[in-house]
Amino acid sequence: MKNKSMLGNILLTLTALIWGCAFVAQSVGMEYVEPITFNGIRCIIGGIVLIIANIVFDNLKKKNGTYQKPEKSEQKELIKGGIICGIIIFFASTIQQIGISQTTVGKAGFISVLYILIVPFIGLLLKQKLPKMIWICCALAVAGLYLLCMNESLSMSNGDLIVLLSAVAYAVHILAIGHFAPKVDCVKLSCLQFLVCGAISVVVMLIFEKPDFSAILSAWLPILYAGALSGGVGYTLQTVAQKWTKPSVASLLMSLESVFAVLAGAIILHQIPTIREAAGCILMFVSIIIIQLPEKRKAEKYEIRNYFCLRKHKISLRKTSSWRRPDEIHCSALQREKHRRRFCCIRRRMYFKRKNTRCFRRYDTRNYRGLRNCKS
Repeated sequence: MKNKSMLGNILLTLTALIWGCAFVAQSVGMEYVEPITFNGIRCIIGGIVLIIANIVFDNLKKKNGTYQKPEKSEQKELIKGGIICGIIIFFASTIQQIGISQTTVGKAGFISVLYILIVPFIGLLLKQKLPKMIWICCALAVAGLYLLCMNESLSMSNGDLIVLLSAVAYAVHILAIGHFAPKVDCVKLSCLQFLVCGAISVVVMLIFEKPDFSAILSAWLPILYAGALSGGVGYTLQTVAQKWTKPSVASLLMSLESVFAVLAGAIILHQIPTIREAAGCILMFVSIIIIQLPEKRKAEKYEIRNYFCLRKHKISLRKTSSWRRPDEIHCSALQREKHRRRFCCIRRRMYFKRKNTRCFRRYDTRNYRGLRNCKS
């Protein structure tokens, strides 16, 4: 298990490196072709790579005997999610591509990652609760954005504003992915959204741009990198690695994308940030890290009751970890189901052993009512 966890961390770090260097590929590609042309070809290549990845994963599942044919409802959700996410990512990636051509790679990398802070605020509009630390992180991010982007006339460049707008679009995309991903296969969803985005980009490219085949061939390396590695390989590695890594650790490792973007811009394009810009990058990176740290939860009332009940009956306090609510455990569905059954089993066993004691009658009898029919 430890080896798989370490492998997952390495793969996620490699994914962040691939995505960080993709900003360089996007910047270089804009020297040859127009933004929608670059975006369309890139997404089609990424979709083709993900089709191959889907075939490989399905064959592995068939060999292991774990393959299940998707139901009609799941297929409908997959098509619906692929179309919606593909449309959103078309706008997000096109806006970002236009912005990258007017700013540096390092700035684009850090501004783009601000979607991590924007997502909770969009969730607020959907009546979701904001984490308590979001306001401190937001203040740090604004201060970092000021140091990174503001010039002497106290204004942001057009490129920085466009990339910031793309971060908002990517935040909407994250919320859409969060809605559809639990219902369908994530790799198939990524594949379909890339193909939809590529198809829309090709249509818009033929209407508003004049694609030059010789220019596309000249930009073959950045287009291939952004499509095959950043789109296809990057998303595949993320999907595989997150099975072995905790969500909190995964999000922290993937946020290194912004750091790798600055390093890649400095090494490859010689875009070395100033001291002020570096300070802004540090503040923004700290805010991104803090917002992803797991928040400490206060013990709920029933947990406190059960803690003292266990103490009184001299039962090992190690069992108190099993009394966490199953929906609060950040793990796979199978592990969550095992935890729920263990939870019910311990509660039932304690009820029969201690039902005549005053402590148990006072604290746990009312909780047992909903657990009598649970299968242990």
